[in-house]
Amino acid sequence: MKTLLRLLLKTQHQRNRSGQAKTEKGMTLVELLVGAIMAFIIITPMLGFVVDMLNTDRREQVKSNTEQDLQAAVDFIAQDLSQAIYIYDNNPATTSTPTTTPTGIPAIRNFIPTTDPNQTPILVFWKRQLLKNSIPLTAGIQPNDCNTNACNDTYVLSLVAYYQIKETNSNSIWCQPSGGTCPTRIVRYQIQDGLRDPNSTNPDPSQRYFTDVSDGQKRSSAFYIGSSTLPGFDISKPTENVTNGAASFANPDVRSEVLLNYIDHNSPGPAVTGNECTTALGTPTTQTGITIPETTLKITDSSSPTPTNSFYACVDTARNLARVTIRGNSLRRLQADANYNPNSSAFFPTASVQVQGRGARGQ
Repeated sequence: MKTLLRLLLKTQHQRNRSGQAKTEKGMTLVELLVGAIMAFIIITPMLGFVVDMLNTDRREQVKSNTEQDLQAAVDFIAQDLSQAIYIYDNNPATTSTPTTTPTGIPAIRNFIPTTDPNQTPILVFWKRQLLKNSIPLTAGIQPNDCNTNACNDTYVLSLVAYYQIKETNSNSIWCQPSGGTCPTRIVRYQIQDGLRDPNSTNPDPSQRYFTDVSDGQKRSSAFYIGSSTLPGFDISKPTENVTNGAASFANPDVRSEVLLNYIDHNSPGPAVTGNECTTALGTPTTQTGITIPETTLKITDSSSPTPTNSFYACVDTARNLARVTIRGNSLRRLQADANYNPNSSAFFPTASVQVQGRGARGQ
């Protein structure tokens, strides 16, 4: 009997202990709601802070990229200009008088595009293009054989033109992200003369050229082709017979490359000092001592209703001196609506370079 009672008590005691161990208390609905609200209040500002940091970092990154691209572009232009022998200013043919000779881009005939308001020549010059190991020392040898024969280096004339082109197709790769006003870009064109054969006896000077040449030595078909009755280009007359017609830059052998995109498209953008070129170039004068006007020195996208002055050149032709300024638009890399605002001027970086050509006509 005692044994049975002891067993019953032991069993009951184990049941009581088991029941207490399994007892758990859950969260009420009110507690869940309070916790969710507190988490929302804490996490939302943190998410906004993180998103703002990411956006700021992205804007700073594109700003840095734009500054680097601008610096690389002006460095390239500076190296190109250092070989210039004649730089065109903005002196037009319409102001030509017995004492004023047209020297500028408006005076160039057969130079295209001249009527397209979306394509403006800003910096145009002739340079001496070095072609290494290209002129055979032995008659009958062609330039293509210079790899196995002795040859000399030589120079040829090249016409270089930097254009500001305004993109009008919002779906173009040059207008991304699409929408809004597309940015402008700088395109470099080069028209190169060919290799003259020093041993040629052809009576027509336009035919005294090597025919077996590589692509880098070939005379561009856009270069004015002279003949005995229609003389070709003469560097002593830089505004005559510049190219061979209105479709010059449409020729497939004209070298072209996009130098820089995301140039500021805004109008008018930051204010530009009225006599900036006159001051920067040291107030140049003519041979008679007359100060050259700003309109002759400065070349910008004047074909537009309101020039943007986002890519322009100051040129003193007489001293073979040029100053080039480019203003980028880093915000256009991120958004379609990227108009200039003085409060965000840091995102519209500017780079300038001033170079004097090392050569001159006749040298």
